[in-house]
Amino acid sequence: MNSKKKIIIYQVLPRLFGNDNNHCINNNDIVANGCGKFADFTPKAFEEIKKLGITHIWYTGIIEHATQTDYRRYNIRLDHPAVVKGKAGSPYAIKDYYDVDPDLAQDVQQRMIEFEKLVERTHASDLKMIIDFVPNHVARQYHSDVQPEGTEELGANDDVNQSFSPYNNFYYIPQSEFRGQFDLKAGTNEPYRESPAKATGNNRFDATPNINDWYETVKLNYGIDYSNGSTCCFSPIPDTWTKMLDILLFWAAKDIDGFRCDMAEMVPVEFWEWVIPQVKKKHPQLLFIAEVYNPAEYRNYLQRGKFDYLYDKVGLYDTLRNVTCGYDSANAISRSWQSLGGIEKKMLNFLENHDEQRIASDFFVGDPRKGIPALIVSACMNTNPMMIYFGQELGEQGMDSEGFSGRDGRTTIFDYWSVDSIRRWRNGGQFDEKKMTEEQKYLQKTYRHILNLCNKERAISEGVFFDLMYVNQNGWRFNEHKQYVFLRKHEHELLLILVNFDCISAEVSINLPSHAFDYLQIPQVESCQATDLLTGKKETISLLPYKATETFVGAYGGKILKIKL
Repeated sequence: MNSKKKIIIYQVLPRLFGNDNNHCINNNDIVANGCGKFADFTPKAFEEIKKLGITHIWYTGIIEHATQTDYRRYNIRLDHPAVVKGKAGSPYAIKDYYDVDPDLAQDVQQRMIEFEKLVERTHASDLKMIIDFVPNHVARQYHSDVQPEGTEELGANDDVNQSFSPYNNFYYIPQSEFRGQFDLKAGTNEPYRESPAKATGNNRFDATPNINDWYETVKLNYGIDYSNGSTCCFSPIPDTWTKMLDILLFWAAKDIDGFRCDMAEMVPVEFWEWVIPQVKKKHPQLLFIAEVYNPAEYRNYLQRGKFDYLYDKVGLYDTLRNVTCGYDSANAISRSWQSLGGIEKKMLNFLENHDEQRIASDFFVGDPRKGIPALIVSACMNTNPMMIYFGQELGEQGMDSEGFSGRDGRTTIFDYWSVDSIRRWRNGGQFDEKKMTEEQKYLQKTYRHILNLCNKERAISEGVFFDLMYVNQNGWRFNEHKQYVFLRKHEHELLLILVNFDCISAEVSINLPSHAFDYLQIPQVESCQATDLLTGKKETISLLPYKATETFVGAYGGKILKIKL
């Protein structure tokens, strides 16, 4: 095993993971459609997840969020359905920062204890645990039922007559009642009322958000006066900052291992610069992963904001998606990592998550096998973290019409539902493959193989990366628009990694530049034995700067040729 592990994250929605109902009804409630629980993550489930090469699990939707399910008998306030997306509600409309989602508990009154046991089981399986931190916005009817002693609830001391004050936690539209441009009754007798109206999570500073806005959320105030040219008011420390520090420390004390910070770039970098070192002083091993989409801000949030990793969405994800779909050349992969200017090891790679469409959906590429070349590149091209989304490894299509989310190629985060591929894999917690299709078995085996190589091979988890595309342009027997090739090296082990995004197999001739031999200190060899780590098959190749290395790659396939130097 490696001395330095590459982080491999498995993102999963507990609400969906353990739900075995195979007759879910569109837009129905928890009674009809069921709901997964913390308890569904059994030692056996962890054993199977670990077989994928996973090191960390990101549990999505842990903290209590707004929902249409009535939990008033447990002293949890009811949310008005007009400001809840879907019957289950969005995990990103936090209703109580100090509580967990009651949907996920077998005994609602013991929900925090059940969560703490989940943390223990995760760690007992030698896995680490990531949860969401949602700093930019909260549910429109935010209220903590379990606010800890010594802390104050968000908005408790706000002056609602001021549109902005550094002492307020929310932004207000004074003397204005909320007038959302959608059905404010949503099947109830009384419409949703809010006066004065609060600004909406996606920066709508008026009282009339529409159905395309994040209308179910309200924006948190970190000391930026948007009405006055985005003036910063950070001295004294804004009240929201100290309250969010308390929240982060509360969850860190639960022995979790990291936070995935939702829409981190909508919160000023000055806050992160202030808060992350304070949390890490008490919990130095805690990971902070930021959802940031603006490349111009990457260095700011890494260097000043102190994040460990950032989403590589608008770079590598978008590029690999376009290459996989045939919209772009494989050359674009080189441009993508080069544009990062040296921070590529700080990026989190992925091909699916809850925001994106499934590879196997009609909206992406339709066939999960076509995603294998992108998986190899995403997982193996650097030492940075890799993430997969539950069901991705089974070819989940995400083509259900679950309710609020509609048939959009994504797995719902808003509805009570069950995921077909996961249900077949779990088989009631048996994980015995009896209900899996042959295609699912094949794909899962492939994912296992590739993701486990990430930590079996130190050239991947620790090694140097060398892109070979610049010397393979307009080459003989190499299509730079459909094939991508690079080297990884650690000590006396070299990996030649080749993928083919094309629908036809290819005999390829790969040029190795003199600079690669000098930079990586590779000996020049007329003939050497290479083992394809994906198949175990051996072949004889040359490693020379003046003679192309010849090999074969299958359609929508790849090779990881290992050479011992």
